[in-house]
Amino acid sequence: MADDALLFLLPERHPRLGAALSAVGDLECAESPAVRGWLQAHGTAGSSERVRIVPAGSEVLIPEDAERLPIPLSEEETLRVEHACAPASLTDMESELLSFRDTTQDWQSLVHRALTAGIPEPRIAQLTGLDPQDIVQAVGE
Repeated sequence: MADDALLFLLPERHPRLGAALSAVGDLECAESPAVRGWLQAHGTAGSSERVRIVPAGSEVLIPEDAERLPIPLSEEETLRVEHACAPASLTDMESELLSFRDTTQDWQSLVHRALTAGIPEPRIAQLTGLDPQDIVQAVGE
């Protein structure tokens, strides 16, 4: 493993960049003392929408004033991060949200990906049938 990605804290009121850490699924390094200590030092949880991740080579996307942490990823984890950071068309994302009504698995990840794609919370609630408060709570985690 090498430093294959960067975690960063998205400054308040900044456009969403990269992917939410919680949207890429479990990463082995997320439980490392370095990552846990970094999150604790910044007073935030890994599930926070402000904790973002980008693959190596995407450093230019990170705001200058954002706190950063290089992290190692496995090959499979690197692919998941790259996929989560790739722009999805809104219609594809909305189709996925509509199909959510037939499943309840990993809804928080779906909500984070939709928000990353730029779909507003009220539209997510409309498409998924989720309670708007659940969506707000998932964003705040």
